[in-house]
Amino acid sequence: MSKFAITKRTNGEFQFSLKDDSGKILLGSEGYTNHSACLNGVESVKKNAAIDAHIEKKDSSNGKFFFNVKASNGQVVATSHMHDTDEIRSEIIKVIKTAASATTDDQTL
Repeated sequence: MSKFAITKRTNGEFQFSLKDDSGKILLGSEGYTNHSACLNGVESVKKNAAIDAHIEKKDSSNGKFFFNVKASNGQVVATSHMHDTDEIRSEIIKVIKTAASATTDDQTL
């Protein structure tokens, strides 16, 4: 089962990542100035990751593949790492579609 990890950056901002069972990071967030906004970001991914229209597949200029999870207002909530193939990206998307059932490990408390 995947898990959200909430951490604090050295600049004081909060961030979250979604990790798979082995601890590999599947998605990462932007920096949030407060804890509440970061928790809202986690909830947004839980809600929107299962909606195909909210997954934006992107190709980088160096030939790698990644994707964004977007909120219903179109704002990017989380971004995947770069992947070597479209097939790997598609497999990761299948995994993150189950994010609604992911637990949260808040390492800032």
